[in-house]
Amino acid sequence: MQARLADITAFFRDNLAEWRSVRVAELLFSHRNAARLAVVVILAISLAILIARAIFGRRAGANRVALPAILPIIRHSPFSFVRHGALLLFLLGLPFFILAFADPFTSLTQQEVSFPGRRIGLLIDASSSMMEPFKAPQLGAKAPSDARFFTAVAAAQTFVRQRMKSRFRDLIALIEFGDESYVITPFTNDYDNILLSISLIDDLTEFNKFPDQGTTIGMAINQAVKLFTAFDFLNASGNLLVIFSDGEDTKVSGPRLGGMNVDEILSGATRAKIPVYFIRVSFNKAIGRAFTDPIWKPVVEKTGGKFYAASDEATILGAIAEIDKVAIGKIAIKQYSTQQPRFTSFALLAVGLWTLALALKLTVPYLSKFP
Repeated sequence: MQARLADITAFFRDNLAEWRSVRVAELLFSHRNAARLAVVVILAISLAILIARAIFGRRAGANRVALPAILPIIRHSPFSFVRHGALLLFLLGLPFFILAFADPFTSLTQQEVSFPGRRIGLLIDASSSMMEPFKAPQLGAKAPSDARFFTAVAAAQTFVRQRMKSRFRDLIALIEFGDESYVITPFTNDYDNILLSISLIDDLTEFNKFPDQGTTIGMAINQAVKLFTAFDFLNASGNLLVIFSDGEDTKVSGPRLGGMNVDEILSGATRAKIPVYFIRVSFNKAIGRAFTDPIWKPVVEKTGGKFYAASDEATILGAIAEIDKVAIGKIAIKQYSTQQPRFTSFALLAVGLWTLALALKLTVPYLSKFP
């Protein structure tokens, strides 16, 4: 019941926003001729009724009412027109009905819309080191093996489903990386599409076919920042990255990773103010036990995000819940459409005015009596 009320409220809120954005001069009409014909028919019927009443409705005494003498001191009420309120509301609804009947639409629209959610880049490590075991009874229940990779994939699916459950409308992109990074799905608010993309990589055969079995996390982060740039999101608020990886970069040389130090790797995310949430997936390795933890933790936190040393399933689930909790806010995007129907708001106004007129006529005695 609560969900239905929320849907109804959202429906009327969306139509109110549509009504405010509509400009009659910009409307095109699919059934313009039918609407004109309807106007002609309504006018013809009204004229015919008036003529019929003029001819047949003036019988002597038929339309007269006997009244007691009215004292001259009693003046004509200035509010007597109120008795026609129901009729006026009905007539006011007619133009909106005619416009709705003409099936209005806009040929090309651009509008700014905002909704609760974030722009989220999901990065999943598919390197050979991700084949190390990670026992996760809940996340790995349907996985082909207990490898870190399939735990990470299941965690990503859990995160997306959690966002769906929270009624967010995030824009999510999926990137899989090894030595190179690959955009599996660019930014979309279609959760089912994202879940489908994740399920496609959640396959042992597909994992074995993945061409780049090394790990260059910096390459993946740079790819994600480029994706934000390509969609013109860098100057907008509400961006974040979620990384599922064991953190074991194959090009570690002292404090350097993939030819860059960690500050250089995350500099793009830091400059773009994209917080990074790094879930390091390594079974039975608490914070500090993985040799890259001291390298990644400080620079990840410098972006405004958080580093999670996921040594067990509970830590991963806790990290997902925490990220879901902090990833709140609104994002604004430009929406374009080549042909957007606009009849709903006009039809609702007409029906609303007619319903109000009928309710007043049936419930207010003054509107049903001779004044």
